[in-house]
Amino acid sequence: MSTVAAVPGPIPIPVPSVAVPAIPVRQILPWAVFVGLLGMIAIYFVTAEQGAFALFSGSGVHEWVHDGRHLLGFPCH
Repeated sequence: MSTVAAVPGPIPIPVPSVAVPAIPVRQILPWAVFVGLLGMIAIYFVTAEQGAFALFSGSGVHEWVHDGRHLLGFPCH
């Protein structure tokens, strides 16, 4: 004769609820503009510096962002 053991079902695990705070847009907007401006400046230096719209003379900026240009697929020479 075979004996079949009853397997108990899954035991519910209590999960604490976490309240997500609401952040007003007035607090996020200045930081979003600041980060966006920094991103645009970074994109400018990686893509366009040492070209027709160069802000700095010489090749210092070009050498600093040279590998980044190739990594992102921008030709520089």
